This record gives sequence, structure tokens and C-alpha cells, in this order.
Amino acid sequence: MSRRLTTGLARGAIGTLISLACIYLVLRGVDLKETGALLGGAKPAWLLLAVAAVVGDLVFRALRWQILIRPICRVPLRRLGAYMLIGYLANNVLPARLGELVRSHYLGDREGISRSATLGTVVVERVVDTVVLVAIGAVSILVLNVRGVVVSAILVGVAVAALLCVALAVALAAHRLPGASRAAALLARWPRIVGVATRLRDGLRVAALPQTVAGAAVLSVAAWSCTVVAVLAVGQSLGMELTVGEGALIAAGTNLATAIPSGPGYLGTFEYAGQSIALALGIGAPQGLALAVMIHVLTLAVSSIGGAAALIRLGWSRGRRPVAQQAPTAPESPDRKVRRDAADS
Repeated sequence: MSRRLTTGLARGAIGTLISLACIYLVLRGVDLKETGALLGGAKPAWLLLAVAAVVGDLVFRALRWQILIRPICRVPLRRLGAYMLIGYLANNVLPARLGELVRSHYLGDREGISRSATLGTVVVERVVDTVVLVAIGAVSILVLNVRGVVVSAILVGVAVAALLCVALAVALAAHRLPGASRAAALLARWPRIVGVATRLRDGLRVAALPQTVAGAAVLSVAAWSCTVVAVLAVGQSLGMELTVGEGALIAAGTNLATAIPSGPGYLGTFEYAGQSIALALGIGAPQGLALAVMIHVLTLAVSSIGGAAALIRLGWSRGRRPVAQQAPTAPESPDRKVRRDAADS
């Protein structure tokens, strides 16, 4: 327990230092009075449109998770959306995306299914999301013909997305790799670890279902389209007429930056990415900072309010578990194996 606590504190400290460094870089040489004036003069009507777009983004994300969890069990969208929002709330107040663990634990605990399998679906969701987001950023760069550090950042994102896909493929095919039987015999000394790994792979197996992955990818595109609309609306509220390509690049870049270890709520890294992209697009530093801050605040506010409302409605302590409705099976289908193994675990 003390080792886990020490590791968690170390990660939190590193993330906080990175956030502080990014905040310093963002504020260096920026006219804060001009930034404050821009934020104070934001047009409410456009901000309402941005809030509606953020809500639409969250709805599509809940639908995406429902598609990914469906091969294991059927969970009503209202409950699943509440679990997701609670996880997002945790992400906003905890470092290192610990909210992903929170929502996996919450769903598994409340629905009576394996938490590890649930976490596996979250991992698949992150991989699909990253691939779609990198693709959006890459297309935006080609359309806008942007050069410099932004291009380098997107190329790093491409490399990370490729590594994630390879890692996911290796995890799915681990039992077929050379030396797998020897590794299994060695790990048999720790049955608890083997059990967790097996149940985690049950969730990862949804990545082997083409229709499931395709549906998740389509919903990811829909979700990020809403995010682009939110960026464009915030830009209009601040007096900036951004093109769709510029809005897409800002949305992709700022959200890819959230993968960097940082303090709670991705503070600093989000603003630094937003301002850097704005400068690459020829937008002034005060305007870029105002744009990034407003987008960040709206996103955090909507997800936090939704998460708090879900937490108040459901409560934190475990209540009576609802009976998870198992998805209908089909003979010899790939998802039958996923459902059966998850149920056995």
C-alpha cells in the first residue's frame, strides 16, 4: 500500500511540475489585460452554442462506450452515461487520468461485471479515440499547410497511435506468440494476476469485432465534430472567425496534449497546446490564450456539473446491483467468446 501511495504521489508531483512549467510558458510575454478583456467581452449566444456542442460530444461518447461494452453486457445509456460522467469528474480533479479507473470500477461494481473487463473496453476506447484524433489533426495540417512545432507534435501523435495499435494487437494475440506457454506456466504461480489479466483481455477482445470497432470509430468522429463546433463557437464569441480546418487542428492538438502527464484537469498543458497552435495559425498570443482558456473552462464545467449530478443521483457507496442484461449470443461468433468468458470470470 505504501509503495502504491508513493508511486501515486510521485506521478502527481511530476504532473504538477509539468503543469506549472506549461503555465509559465503560456503566461510569459502575454498581455493578461488584453486576454482578460477578450474573455470579459465574450458573446453569450455563441457560448451557449459551444455548451450545446460539448453536451453533444458527451452524448456521442456515451453511445460509443455502450457499443464497446455491449458484447459483454447490455447497460442502459442513462446509467452508462452517468458512470462515464463520474469518471470525467474524477479526471478533472485527479492527475494521470485516474478517472478512467474510477468509471471502470463504478460500472463493474454497479452492474456486477468484471472491473478488469470493463477497463479493457476503456483501453480500446482510448486507442480508437487517439487514432481518430490523430487522423483529424493530420488532415487539418495538410489542408492548412501548417509547419513547425505543430507538425512535429502531430507526427509524435501518429507514432503514439501506431504504438497503441501494435500494443493492443500484441495483447490480443499474446497467447499465440512464441514462448507464451512458458510465460503462462511461470505466471501460474500468481493466479490472482492471471485472473486479472484474463478478464482484462476479455474487455480488449472487443477490438477483434469489426462492427464494434467501426461503430466506435464513427461515433468518435461524431464526438470530435461536436468538439470542433464548440471551438468554432468559442472563437466567434471572442471575435475570431476560425475556419473549420483551424478549429479541427485546435481541437485535435489541445486534446492530444491531455495525454501528457499533468496536474488535475490537464491544467497548463491544454492552454500551452492551444496557444502554440494559435500562434502557428497567425493568431496573437493573448487571443490564443483566451481561446484555449474559454474552451477548457467550458469543457471542464459541463463535464464536472454532469459528473457531480450523476454522483449525487447514484451515490458513491455501492447500492443494490442491477441485473446486467446479457447480450444475445450467436453460435460460433467472435463476440460469443467475449461474453461467455466475461460471464465465467
